[in-house]
This record gives sequence, C-alpha cells and structure tokens, in this order.
Amino acid sequence: MTDVSLADDLRDRVSGEVRFDAGTRGTYSTAASNYRQLPLGVVLPYTVEDGERAVAVCREHDVSVLSRGGGTSLAGQCCNTGVVIDWSKYCRRVVSVDPERRTAVVEPGIVLDELNDELAPYGLMVGPKPSTHVSCTIGGMIGNNSCGASAQAYGKMADSVRRLEILTYDGLRTWVGPTGEEEFAAILAAGGRGAELYRGLRALRDRYLAEIRTRFPDIPRRVSGYNLPSLLSEAGFDVAKALVGSESTLVTVLRAEIDLVEVPAAKTLVVLGYPDVTVAADQIPRIAAYRPAALEGLDDRLVELEHSRRLALEALRELPEGRGWLMVEFTGDDQEEANGKARDMIDDLRDGSDAPAVAFLEEPEEQKRVWAAREAGLGATAYPPGGPETHEGWEDAAVPPDRLGDYLRDFRELLDRHDYGSASLYGHFGQGCVHTRIPFDLRTAEGVARYRRFVEDAARLVTSYGGSLSGEHGDGQSRGELLPIMFGDTVIRAFEEFKALFDPGNRMNPGKVVHPDPLDGNLRQGVGYDPWEPATHFAYPHDKHRFSEAAGRCVGVGKCRGNQDGVMCPSYRATREEEHSTRGRARLLFEMLNGEEITDGWRSQAVHDALDLCLACKGCRSDCPVNVDMATYKAEFLSHHYAGRVRPMPHYSMGWLPLWARLATIAPRLVNAVTATPALARLIKAAGGVDRRREVPVFGERRFVDWFTERGSRGSGARGTVLLWPDTFTNNFHPAVGRAAVEVLEAAGFAVEIPDRTPCCALTWISTGQLDTAKRVLRRTLDILRPQLRDGTPVVVLEPSCCAVFRADLPELLYGDEDAHRLAGQARTLAELLRERAGDWRPTGLPGRSRALAQPHCHHHAIMHFDADRAVLREAGVDLEVLDAGCCGMAGNFGFEKGHYEVSMACAEDKLMPAVRGADRETLVLADGFSCRTQIEHAGGARPLHSAELLAAAVRGERPDGAERPAPPRTPVRLGALAAVAAAALAPVGLATWRRRHR
Repeated sequence: MTDVSLADDLRDRVSGEVRFDAGTRGTYSTAASNYRQLPLGVVLPYTVEDGERAVAVCREHDVSVLSRGGGTSLAGQCCNTGVVIDWSKYCRRVVSVDPERRTAVVEPGIVLDELNDELAPYGLMVGPKPSTHVSCTIGGMIGNNSCGASAQAYGKMADSVRRLEILTYDGLRTWVGPTGEEEFAAILAAGGRGAELYRGLRALRDRYLAEIRTRFPDIPRRVSGYNLPSLLSEAGFDVAKALVGSESTLVTVLRAEIDLVEVPAAKTLVVLGYPDVTVAADQIPRIAAYRPAALEGLDDRLVELEHSRRLALEALRELPEGRGWLMVEFTGDDQEEANGKARDMIDDLRDGSDAPAVAFLEEPEEQKRVWAAREAGLGATAYPPGGPETHEGWEDAAVPPDRLGDYLRDFRELLDRHDYGSASLYGHFGQGCVHTRIPFDLRTAEGVARYRRFVEDAARLVTSYGGSLSGEHGDGQSRGELLPIMFGDTVIRAFEEFKALFDPGNRMNPGKVVHPDPLDGNLRQGVGYDPWEPATHFAYPHDKHRFSEAAGRCVGVGKCRGNQDGVMCPSYRATREEEHSTRGRARLLFEMLNGEEITDGWRSQAVHDALDLCLACKGCRSDCPVNVDMATYKAEFLSHHYAGRVRPMPHYSMGWLPLWARLATIAPRLVNAVTATPALARLIKAAGGVDRRREVPVFGERRFVDWFTERGSRGSGARGTVLLWPDTFTNNFHPAVGRAAVEVLEAAGFAVEIPDRTPCCALTWISTGQLDTAKRVLRRTLDILRPQLRDGTPVVVLEPSCCAVFRADLPELLYGDEDAHRLAGQARTLAELLRERAGDWRPTGLPGRSRALAQPHCHHHAIMHFDADRAVLREAGVDLEVLDAGCCGMAGNFGFEKGHYEVSMACAEDKLMPAVRGADRETLVLADGFSCRTQIEHAGGARPLHSAELLAAAVRGERPDGAERPAPPRTPVRLGALAAVAAAALAPVGLATWRRRHR
C-alpha cells in the first residue's frame, strides 16, 4: 500500500490531525539527539481512542509506530521512519486526582509543569523533575524513565508509576501493574492475547532469573536496558514498571496512574566549594548520609563557560570559592526545619582539613538563580566560545555514588586520551549520574570513527565500575548498540524475547534498544553532510558567518515549548503546534538547507508557513539555551522568499510605516478623520492587509520633533549631552512620551538634542524582510548621526524595538561598518542612561504608595534586559511588579495583519491581560513598547504609561493623571475629502506596483 492510501485511511478513521506533508515530516525528523529520520507522517489524535485507531490503521498497512511526547530525547529514540503519534497537542487531560491516596490518572501528552500546576491546589506534585520540565510530557517521562535532580528524594519515573493503560501493536488494550497470583491466574483463565503475553512474561522471567538477579547494576540510576527486575516476585511482577523506560519500543501508553508527593513547604540550598570536581565527588557518600532532597555537582569548566556567555551571572556570584561545587538542597515542613538539616551537615563538614567553602541560601530567589545556573548547563556547553560544537552521545552515564570520584578521574583521562578534554562535567552526583557534552566531530569519517572508539571505551569504563550506560536519558540509538558490553549476550537475548512478546513484528519504534541501528548511522550531520550555503544579508558572526550554522544551532531541548515563564515561544503557546515553536522552525530551516525533503529553497511554502506565525519577538535570542534567533532568520528568509515578487500588502502598508507616518504629518487631522470613519477605515484596512478588528492608530496633531524644535534644549548639561532618538512611534503617535523623556533627562542634568534630519532605525523594513531597503535606511541614519557617533554622545532610545535594532540587528546587517558598531555601543534605554551616568540622581518622588505593573517589551527583555528599568523605577518610589507574562501578541505589524488576530489575542489573553484586569484601579500599568500599549488598550485594559511618563510625574512630585494620547476625531470625514482618502488608501498598492515594474 502507498503512503497516500495510509494517509487517507488515517484521515477517514482518526479524529485528529493527520499530516504527511513535507513540512511536518521535516519538523518531526529529529529531537534533541544526533540523529535524523524522516517519518512517513504524523498523527495528532484528539483522544486516546483516536490514538488506538491510528495504531490499528498502521497495523493494517504494516507500518511502524513511534509515540512521542515533548520530543526532547537525547539518544535518538524520538525519531523514526514510520508514523509518529504526537500526544502533546490534545491528549493532555488529567482524568482524575485522588488526594487521599496521592495518585492521579493522566493522559500521556500532559506536560510536567502543567500537571504540577493542576496538582498545586492539592499540595501535591510529581516527584521526578527533569531539567526539561517546562516541555517534557508524562508519556515521554515514562518512555525514558526520567529522573532529574529531585530523583535524589523521589526516585526515577518507574518509582512513580502505579499502573499503565497500554496498547500493543497487535491491538491488545489493557491496564497493567503489579500482578499478584490471583490476578495472574485470572488473566490466564480469561485466555486470548493477554494470557499469552503474561504467560510469556512469567516464562521469560523464570528462564533468565539468574541473569536478571546478577547482571543489572543495583545503583540508583540504572536506566539502560529493559526493566526486567520489575518482573521478579519480590518486585510484585510489576508489568507497568517493567515497561517504563522502554522508549516506545514495546507498547503505546494511553493513560498512566502515577503516585504523587507532597510539595515541600520549605527549602534551603547549600553550595559547597571544593578544589576540584573530583574532590567534590569524593564527598558524596558523606553528604548523602544527611538525606538531602537534591545533590548536584558542577565543575569549573561549566562555570567558566557560563561566565563567558553571560549566563546566570547573578547565580555564579553566589558560588563559594572553589573549582568544583556541590549543590545540596534540604526540605522541611517549615524553614526552620530545612535550615536545621542544612546546618547539621555544614557543622559536620567543617571538621577536618577538607572542609569546603560554604554558601547558605534560604531565600527562594537566591535558590532559583543558582538552580538556573545548573539548568543552563546544556546551553553553556553546546557552543563553547572559540571551541568546537559539542554533542550528546555519551552524556549521562551513571556509576555507584560512592565510586563517583574515582570514575570521574578515569573518565577525564579517557576524554584526554581521545582529545576531548575540553568537556565539562556536571550532573546528579548524589546518584552517581554525570552529564557532559563532548566535542565529537560528526562530519568527517575520521571524526565519526573516533566517536565510535570513544563511546565503546566509555561503555567498558562505566561497566567496570558497575555502572549504567544511561542514568536517565535512555539508550535509543546512541547506546543501544553498546548494551552487550554492559549486560552480556544472555541478557540481550532476554531483551529481544521481551520485545518479541509485546511486539513480535518489530513495528514499535524499530532500531532502538533492541536490534538497534548502528550508533553512527542516521546521523543528522554525518560524513555526507553538505548543506546549501546561501548568500545572506545578516552576517551571523556567532555562527561562523554561515546561515547553515545558524539554522543548525538548535539542539532540540524544547524550552520553546514551555508555558511557564519568559517570552519564548508565544506562537507555540497559542497554537501548541511543533512547527510554530522555535525548535520546529529551526528544523525546517535545517531541512531547507539540507535539500532532501524540502527542495525549493528560499521559495519553500512549508518554511514560509511555519515562519508566518513567528512574532519576531526575539524571545528565543535570550530564552533559548543556545540563543537561536528566529526573528533574524525570519527576516532573512522573507527577504529571499519575496525577492523579485510582489509582497503581501502588509509589507507595504506597515513595512513602510515610517514613510506613511511622514506623509501623514502634512494633514494629521484629516488622516485621523478618515481612519475614524467606518466605511473609509474598512477600505484602508482592506487595502493595507490590516485585520478589520484592529483600530488604526491615531496620529498626534503635533510631532514630538516639531515641539522640541520650537521649544529648544533647556537642560544644564552638567552631566553632558545626549541625543534623544525620535522613533516613528513616539514622534508621530505618542509624542507625550518624548516630551516626558526630555523633562526627565533635563531634570537629571543632561542637555538634550535631537537629529537635525529625520532618521529611522528601519525596524519595520527588517521585520517584513525588506532588508535591502533596511540597509539603505540604516546607512542614511548612520550618516545623520555621524557627529554624535564620532564624539561618543549617548543615543537614548525610548522605543525598545528601535533600541534592539541598534544593539542587535544593525551590527549584523552592516557588519564591519565601524559607525554601526559605534551606534550599537552608544544606544541606551532611558533607564540604562540614568543608571550609568546619573546613578546618584533621584526624582522628587511620587506621592503616597504608587504601585505599578510593568510589561517589558519582548525586544527589551531579549536584548537590553529589564534590570536597569526595575532599579530606576524602584528608586523613584514605585512599588513595581514586573510581569512575567510573555509576549503581548501585537509584535509590531504582526498583530495588525489579516490572519494573525486570533494568535495575537491568544498571546495577550494567556497571562498579560488577566494580570492587567486583575490589578486594582490604583495600580498603574507601564509598557514602554508602542505595540504593548496598543495591544493592552485594544484588549480592554488600562491606558498604559511609558516609564518616561511615570518618571516625569515623579520629577514633578505628582501622580500621573492618565496617559496623554491623541484621541480620534468625533466628526467623520466629509465627501469632499474622498479623493484624497482614496489616494491615501491606495498608496501602498501603487508603491507595490511601482516597485514591481522598476526591478
């Protein structure tokens, strides 16, 4: 049968989404591993019953099946050539919670953090917490037997699983768990496939009993291989636990009943510093005796890499002196109990010559920062500055904790012997599990051969210590081939027979764990890796000036699929679509350059469609562990995709906004009257590709620059001169923001000047991918600002997105232009300037208690960060709450465009608008971004202030009396103006036609 008939049958019988297109196949071709396999297609079932029907159709077509959760697996177990069932979009229900028994029944696609949010009212949570908790699903955790730092207290995922509802490839659907003799007898008496399966399991256990008892290391983190010890009588013949960690190679999990634990009432974190990470590891048995809730280790190489990449800098300052550290967490019913446990340990450790340096952290924010440093490990080590990229492949071996120090010494020697000595070492030291990323060369024949030699030697080393090849990430393809080294041939035969009992046709995720594909096969790079290397507009200085390196930067960890904090990724949060995550888009760009599945390069509609819902928020540039910059990639793609072609109308109407705003200054009242007239507004929106539900912004009757030119500069200049950047939004729409900034700057002792001509940062051309025009505009701007750039005058930028252009986009678009780099270094937000050059200045202050909610613009969050703003506002007497609400959803032109409204508003309604509406009337709302202010007003929230307006009120010692904004006229435009109106409405169309004819 053909792929077409398979897809048709799935669509006919499965309620859900069935996708066999090239874009989807490319999106699901890999996860977080070194491997790549294009699936036949992807099914996103609405219910678990739909998943059951999907497996039935695949069985009829003799096609393999892979169940997938968050897609963050590191060993290759999450990619295959059959049909992928992605449970994470729809099958994420909590079926039931029993607070008394502390259990829950859930569907496989629910994300760990989201489940814990639902359990929070009961004071309960899931015990294991991998570092991918924002995106990993319960089904995936069961598939991998996940652990995380909390496994020190709560064990592996197998320890949390009570029962599983499973589906075999041949159609048996049943609940499995511990099986007593009566239940076993009842299963056999019922006959059928279930009896055959259980009879075979009992026989397999008895046949290999000696090997099961002797060949499986009795260590906390034995994750490699199948869990055959769970079939022992003393383990309760627990079929559910035996299936945990089987990586979708045996069954499909439909539902799971899991044990829950109480949320700790209090936590204390102690960080211990030692001369070396191996010395720290030697102390594990002594520290573990105090029964900490978590016991993590990290080395100086990891800290050095985090310093070099400016990751978690505040946390790194919390570390005590040393070159190897242990993070020891204690919990208690109250803070006194948690602190007491920690102090008992510290008092004991201080006796003797090997006493460590100590940092005692009981404040939640301090602890959160240090844990963030630990969880930043992958991001810090993936692309070491000045060094080769690193890979998984041998990243989570585990040994007996009391032998960890010696193992690390031998492992370091092994790394040096194979010339991989730059790898850092960190991980779950309390359970003997070591994480690392190693600079394997996976692009040349010699490099791949050396990789194979190393992992074979490493497998022999860890086995000699009585350890496990995997301590939590599983075997997949990375380690499946190495399992005979650890278990021997007899146990491998038992694994093969175990798989045959559940999956006799080898149709469940074949090539993983049992009968594995070679560990150096199906490589995402490999010896044939030869991506297309197109000419680009951006320089990509952090990616060897190669777009292929930028597109391949994503390591698949899946943080962009989270919904807990930060900005990344708003479109995924709104759609829960893999292709609308940063990771999914990166995968498609990789496939575009690879040229196998996506063959039409820049013209690819699949890539275009994935990028269409990218808000270009730049959240990934800061929130992604490896700093993927999808906003830049989108602009690059659009520039080539539409080269020589007429663009969508929003690219002319909103992409050329600075020009239209300049023209509108001729008659702003008329323009406002036109846009306030319903019939004419509909015409303008339709012509410009603007969603009918959006209001056209109102132009100010007097531009900021006109006001300033007439008024002149009045500051003393005691602190020097600054150039205030008159961005399009401040200048034309919200000039009161510019006036407020002048008041603040002059009060702080600065002389203010503005450019003598109208410049532009080219933001709107960049966001719409009109990069040739953007570069021309930016070169003109550099020419205008040349005097200030040459004398070092600070450039204060009030609109965050414009400041972000100068700091990030400009030096990469005009790479090597010294003035571009000067402007990047001189551009400052208002708060940054005040902190750097007027640190001792304070405004008069706001009267009474002034509480405010601040919504940082996404570009502000990603490029400039909000630390200076937080400090300046609090010093001005503002009781400030900085929202962690993600992107507002407007994102410049994005939220105005037809086809984007629903996603735009879903972003706003996720966290931002509930927070704004939930604030009391006395609470001020701050939003420095014009887009953010516009979105909040549109969604029915307050009229937000720019922070400059709040600071200006503080200068006057007054409470802000609302934001001063242009109001739309009440009188509609008269018929006599229709000709002018029609000309204005059709101007973008005329521009598009002119540009098309004059290419």
